[in-house]
Amino acid sequence: MKLHREEIQKLFLGGLLLLGVIYSYFDMLLFPLQKRQAAARKSIEALEPEMRNAEAQIKRTEALQKAAPQKTAVIAQINTMIPEGSPVAWFPPKVADFFKRQGIEKVTSKYHSEAPEKEISGYRRLAWGLDLQKVEFVQFGNALCALENEEPLLEVTALQIDTSRDGFDSQRATLTVQNIVKQ
Repeated sequence: MKLHREEIQKLFLGGLLLLGVIYSYFDMLLFPLQKRQAAARKSIEALEPEMRNAEAQIKRTEALQKAAPQKTAVIAQINTMIPEGSPVAWFPPKVADFFKRQGIEKVTSKYHSEAPEKEISGYRRLAWGLDLQKVEFVQFGNALCALENEEPLLEVTALQIDTSRDGFDSQRATLTVQNIVKQ
């Protein structure tokens, strides 16, 4: 079978057209799709740590939402234990009344300092110095135990007991206490 010149040209043009279609398919369709796929994989891999962080944040948020009613109840309980007004106005009389009920008459309160409460936002800790004149050791020990039991927002941070040479039946006690108040 002998091919004529026209048929050879048609076959040659058909081959060129086929090569052009194959080249166009790879160059214009397949390679750009592969490049986009690779770029998409890289962006997905880059987002995976962010997705894990977001999932962890969602779990923390859910845990906070579950704990919120309990925390709200604790905050409400704390708020009911703190009297209204300035602590300088209500703390010294409250402490003096407490120790009078325990049989210790003379109590002097001095304000020392304040610091933000780290565990509960919106609250602060006030440091006070309490000077108790002429206390008996056993009576003072019972009063100190009752103080920490009756006032859960109060914490004794330092204690010093001095005795005089004249009489061992009464001592002088100095306490450093901290209490939680609203900001």
